[in-house]
Formats: sequence, C-alpha cells, structure tokens
Amino acid sequence: MIRLKPIYWVVFLALAGVTGLRAQPSNSPGVLPEPVPLAVSATNLVSPGELDRFNYLLSTARFAASTRDFVQAEANYVKLLADDVPVDFQKTALFELAQNVQAQNDLSRAQSIYTQYVQRWPADEHMPEIYLHQGQIFRQMGLSDLALTKFYAVMTAALALKNDQLPFFKRLVLQAQVEIAETHYFVGEFKDAADYYARLLKQDEPALDHAQIQFRLIRSLGAIKQFAEAATQAQDFLARFADSTEAPEVRYDLAQAFKGQGRNAEALQQVLVFLKEERSKTMDHPEVWTYWQQRVGNEIANELYQEGDFVKALEVYQTLAKLDPALPWQLPVRYQVAITYEKLLQPEEAIAAYRFITNAAPNLGTNRSPGLQSVVDMSRWRLNFLEWQKRAQAFNQPDDQPNFSSNTNLTLTQK
Repeated sequence: MIRLKPIYWVVFLALAGVTGLRAQPSNSPGVLPEPVPLAVSATNLVSPGELDRFNYLLSTARFAASTRDFVQAEANYVKLLADDVPVDFQKTALFELAQNVQAQNDLSRAQSIYTQYVQRWPADEHMPEIYLHQGQIFRQMGLSDLALTKFYAVMTAALALKNDQLPFFKRLVLQAQVEIAETHYFVGEFKDAADYYARLLKQDEPALDHAQIQFRLIRSLGAIKQFAEAATQAQDFLARFADSTEAPEVRYDLAQAFKGQGRNAEALQQVLVFLKEERSKTMDHPEVWTYWQQRVGNEIANELYQEGDFVKALEVYQTLAKLDPALPWQLPVRYQVAITYEKLLQPEEAIAAYRFITNAAPNLGTNRSPGLQSVVDMSRWRLNFLEWQKRAQAFNQPDDQPNFSSNTNLTLTQK
C-alpha cells in the first residue's frame, strides 16, 4: 500500500492558504475549477495569417466541446497537432483533446492521450494538472495504486514550480490531498482514509469543503469501529452543519456510534430526536429526510429488539408509525409493534395491532407486494393464535366459587 511520505505533507503545508477552489471529494460537483486552457503565445515563426487560422481552429474546437459536439471538437484539435503548428498550440490541443475524450467517459483513450502529453513534454509546467487528471481516471478504472501514484506525483511536481505559477497549482496540490483520502475511502481502506481526512480537517483551509471531509471522516471512523471518535465528530458536524444534506445520515452514524459503545439510551435519544424532527427542517430535501428517518428508526429499533430491549424498541416502532400514514409503511411497522407487545406479555395490545393490519388489508387492493401479503398472513395467523389462547385461558381459569360436584365427578371419571 502506498502511504503519504512526510515530505508531501511539508509541501502541502508550504502551499497552504489558497483561496478560490473548493476542494471537494470527487463525487461532489465542482471538484476542480473549470478547465483552464493552456496559455498560447504568439510566435514570430508563423505569419499573422497562419496564427489567425490556428486561433480560429482552437476557438472552433472549444466551442464545439462546450456544446458537447465532441466529434467536431476532436477534428479541430487534431488539426492543431500537425508538425507545422507551433508547440504552444499543440500542447493546448492535446491537453484539451484529452479533456474532451475524458468528458465522454472514454477513460482508457483519455489516459493514453494524457500519457502522450507526458512523454512529449515531460518538463512542462502543467505536469501537476496532467497527473491529477490521470489519477482520477485510474481511480475510475479501479486501479487505486496507480491513482495514488499519480496523486503523489502532483505534489512532487509542485516542488519544481516557479513562484509565478503557484496560485493555480497550489489548488491542485490541495485537491491531490483530497483525492488521496477519497481513493482510500472508495476502496475500503478506511483506516488510511480516516487518517488523511483527519489531517485535512486540521488545516484551517477555506478552500476545503469541511462538511464533506468531516462527513467522510465520520463514516470511516464508524467502519473501523472507532465509535468514540466517530460520535465526537458526528456531534460536532451536527452542531456546525445542521442544514447539510448529509445531516440525516450523520444522525444515523451518531446513533450507531452510541450503539457501538453500548450507550443504548443515548442512541435511542438520538433516534427519537431525529424521528420527531420538525418538518420545517426537512422541506429542502424531504425525500432524503424520509429515507433516513425510516432507515435510522427501523435499524435501531430492530437492533434493540434483537438485544431484548423491548421497551426501547417499542418506543421507536410507535414513533415510526407516525412518519407515514400510507399502508405499505404502516402495516410492517404495526406488525413490529404487535410482536414487541407479545414479548412484553401484553397480548391485548398485540391483538389490537394485529387486528388493525387484518382490517386494513382489503384496502391494499390486488397490487400488494409479496412482502405485504406475508405481513397480512402472519398477522392473521398471530391474531387467531392469540384469540384462541385467550379463550383457552378463560376456559381453564377456575371460577370464584368452584363446582365441587363437577370436580368430584371428574375425579371419579379419571379413576
């Protein structure tokens, strides 16, 4: 496994302080700034007419690429790769052609074009940017070790930059740090991912998307069962980024972190707070909140039930029943309520829950799923069993004034 050498962090710290680019995990929008065209300078080796033609081809190629006319864009970029074209135009054309192909998700071909650039101009000032693109492509192709090698190369190449080149490439170095953490995360190397995310968060760097970085850190810590630290980070996240789209999932992670420490009461408290969250806070992303409220409540309640903590499980199930009045949600939750009442030796409450399910079943129509039909069938069976059991207990219960003659006859008969 490739690990970040200390010198790379020295480079990173030396280049800290960049503003403008929001370095984000690679599945977030706006990871990199808009493609920055390579500089094309005028040259005395071509006539003004030729220079105008080259500029026209480049402008036409860029316009075609911006309108996603990739075929036309490539045709014009290729024309700029001819031997009689100045090297600045060739560099720009090859670089933007690679981006054009990458945008089409033709990863192997895009990688090949970037490699041609590296081979033709190995000392070019844009090497850090080329390496970053190559690393992202390798990761998309599932080649994590090669991806990491390229991300490290971004920082190595930055050592050779001149002072007037630093502003843009400092951002690339910062982005490379994020990409290293992301690569470890996506291949399941959560210990390494947590280490790199934690280092990034220690940098008071406005260019970082701290919410996304901390979110990844929380998930990584949970995966390696560092529940105490995961809980601390999750509480900090919810205090600082309460309106984030990741807040529902972080609440789930916090509950799981408490459960992992055996702090069931605190886990339950988090779940109930989450399930009772004011609707005004969920309006921006109602589908996200609904999904996580249902998932958080259901998973925690089921875990409490499996652990035999039926009182807490029942409280969660009853709260879950208030989330959605639709029968496809109500019936499975009511079934869980019923069997929990059975565990708590409250058959009358269980009977009421099972009866609700059987009475509501006709309203499902004929398009009910096999899962819902199974819930209805099991509820009907449990209801019949509990009612039979209730009758049997009433039959066997002795009267306040027992009939001794009947008992005598029974005794005689038995003899």
